[in-house]
Amino acid sequence: MEKVTLEIGHFFQVQDDYLDCFGDTEVTGKIGTDIQDCKCSWLFVTALEKATPVQREVILANYGQDEESKITAVKNIYLEMGLPDLYQKYEEESYNLITTHIQQMSPALPKRLFNEMLAKIYHRSC
Repeated sequence: MEKVTLEIGHFFQVQDDYLDCFGDTEVTGKIGTDIQDCKCSWLFVTALEKATPVQREVILANYGQDEESKITAVKNIYLEMGLPDLYQKYEEESYNLITTHIQQMSPALPKRLFNEMLAKIYHRSC
C-alpha cells in the first residue's frame, strides 16, 4: 500500500509541475510560477538531463528570473525538447504501472479507493 500511495503522490506532483508550465490558466485558475521561482520541478530536472550544452546554458542563464523574456526562453527550450510529449508518455506509463500495482495489492486493502484516487488525477487539467 505504501508503494502505491508514494507512486500516486509522485504522479500528482509531476502532473502539477507540468500544469504549472503548460496548463491553461483559465482552467487551472492559476498562473504558473515554477520557472521564475526557481523550483526544482520535473520539467527542469528532465530538461537538464536531456539538454544539449547550448540548451543547458540557456536554461541555467534564464531559470529563476522574473522577466517574461527569460521565462519564455525556458519554455521554448522545453518545447524544443518535446517535454510536453515526454510528459504525456510519462503520464500513460505511470497510470498503467500504478494500476498494475493496485491490482497486485492484498485483497484485504481497499483497491476501489485507490482506483478512485487515481481516476481523479488521471488526465487532470486543473
